Amino acid sequence: MKKTLTTFALFATILLTAQTDQKIYDIINNVSANRIKKDIKTLTEFGTRNTFSDTISNTRGIGAARRWIKSEFETISKDCNNCINVFYQKDLVTKKGNNRVPHDAWIVNVVAVQKGTKYPNRYIIMSGDIDSRNSNGSDFTNDAPGANDNASGMAGTIEAARVLSKYKFENSIIYLGLSGEEQGLFGGAGMAKYAKDKGWDIIGVLNNDMIGNITGVDGVIDNRAFRIFSEPVPANETERQLRARRFYGGEVDGVSRQLARYTHKMVKTYMPEMNPMMIYRLDRFGRGGHHRPFNDLGFAGIRIMEAHENYTQQHQNIRVENGIKYGDTFEHINFGYAKKLTAVNAITMAGLASAPPSPTNVGIGGIVEASAKLQWDKVEGAKGYKIYWRDTTSPTWDHSRFVGDVSRFLLEGIVIDNFFFGVSAVGKDGHESVVVFPSKIIRKW
Repeated sequence: MKKTLTTFALFATILLTAQTDQKIYDIINNVSANRIKKDIKTLTEFGTRNTFSDTISNTRGIGAARRWIKSEFETISKDCNNCINVFYQKDLVTKKGNNRVPHDAWIVNVVAVQKGTKYPNRYIIMSGDIDSRNSNGSDFTNDAPGANDNASGMAGTIEAARVLSKYKFENSIIYLGLSGEEQGLFGGAGMAKYAKDKGWDIIGVLNNDMIGNITGVDGVIDNRAFRIFSEPVPANETERQLRARRFYGGEVDGVSRQLARYTHKMVKTYMPEMNPMMIYRLDRFGRGGHHRPFNDLGFAGIRIMEAHENYTQQHQNIRVENGIKYGDTFEHINFGYAKKLTAVNAITMAGLASAPPSPTNVGIGGIVEASAKLQWDKVEGAKGYKIYWRDTTSPTWDHSRFVGDVSRFLLEGIVIDNFFFGVSAVGKDGHESVVVFPSKIIRKW
């Protein structure tokens, strides 16, 4: 009887805290629109942050910008007793054979690592882009203030570091400033390879590219909606995995899509005033972002950005034509909105950094039965597991059941043919891992 009561108490605690962690609300409240505003202003005042601009000046060009970003991360680290390790990661790109590269240059990323207390080699990453451009991506001398694209994402990343560095997490968090985005996603490619070579276990990458504009070129003004772009399945999946999907499903259930669903759920739970839009696409039509190089190597990665873009303020020389002001300038930023999207990132990272690893070897069975069988390998730190299911046409996990500290479970009365299923691991304080879609078929139970 005593064991039953203890188990019940544990289950009740997990179920309650999953929805009511005060720490998450505190994180939202601690994000500052004024600090974001100040940082965006500073970044625009470097004149241009074109990837190939001046690296010597202390006041103009990408060199001055990245040194300032590094110094901000170092200041944040001092405020938390050196809890963040800050360094440069760089790769050389050459002009030869690439017409988007005006001259050889080092692509330098700024990396700030807040190590986890229990799983130091598991990383959740938030990135913003350091570089900017005007109408000509190879113009590295004229002004390109890049207020929204992408000082907003970079400022949000710095602000997330200020807020989250006040807490300790079991998993590591990386705050990342990437360069060379506008000429070919160079910084992301270099950083993704670096992570793979180092053997980092990346939980996911949250790429923030333009999080400060609420007035769209389509005439819509909206300070609550934002988009989450994610690819359906990993780019490096095997032929066997592709064939299995034909029979068992999973066309929209890759690791990046599960990361997008996790972000969506966190927002709906803790920021219900916001309207996250899950876009079933790697990125905007015909365009790219810095999550893609991570996706290319099989890492989970999504893009978080505004819902309504204004193309007169992207990749434009500063000018006035036919009464329209062109240029990505400071005056167009909505700092309250940038605060909200920064908070979206911060709570997603806090949730994942507080959670155990996802269950492994998740399998499913139940052919010609009125039930669904799921099994998985237990993971360190999990106090229990939750089974999710949804209609095959639903974008989100709509039904769930906490099943306790077990490694298999029979969902009776749930016909496997009519739903998709997944399993997450639940930690002692109720925070969950990303849901894992089954990758194995159970032949025997």
